[in-house]
Amino acid sequence: MTMPPNQALQPMPVYEVRPRKDHRGADLISDALPFGRLWYDDPKAVANAMGYAEHFSRSQNAVIRVYDAVLEVARR
Repeated sequence: MTMPPNQALQPMPVYEVRPRKDHRGADLISDALPFGRLWYDDPKAVANAMGYAEHFSRSQNAVIRVYDAVLEVARR
């Protein structure tokens, strides 16, 4: 699959879902976000953070990284 020249030069946004150090939810971190970081503190923090990243990047391809420790936070 080849990309048009204007898309080939644009970097792909990367979103990271990481556990908070205080164990109260998860952070969604990305340079593509207007404020750099969003905090989710509810039982579905990981799913909500991933949903936001998917919605925010719907017009372009993106990478969403979910770190393993986040899954442990979501189970509590």
